Amino acid sequence: MLKLNRIHHIAIICSDYQKSKYFYSEILGLKIVREVYREARDSYKLDLEVGDLYQIELFSFPNPVPRPSRPEAAGLRHLAFEVNALDDAVFHITEFGIEVEPIRVDEFTGKRFTFFSDPDGLPLELYER
Repeated sequence: MLKLNRIHHIAIICSDYQKSKYFYSEILGLKIVREVYREARDSYKLDLEVGDLYQIELFSFPNPVPRPSRPEAAGLRHLAFEVNALDDAVFHITEFGIEVEPIRVDEFTGKRFTFFSDPDGLPLELYER
């Protein structure tokens, strides 16, 4: 039987590299591990660390096709980040002018969560620990 250990990384293609780099590293506070420009592809690849566990690979490509998001399309629905204090996290990102949905409670776990979007409209979730 196949045994998967954990998710190794998540790859995201952005439409404006500098804007997304700022969003993920400065607003969300993800640590930049490595940044590489791939001349043959006219593309950047930015490795970001989430806590000490996972990485997000942020890619730029010339003229990427827009991602259908709403109404929800088949495929990846959203990325969820665990936070210790949801109210503090929401306050922090709204200070940057980012719109956040009203906080809801997960009917199965009783935990609080909310959604917001990255610069390309990718749905992101904050889920309280």
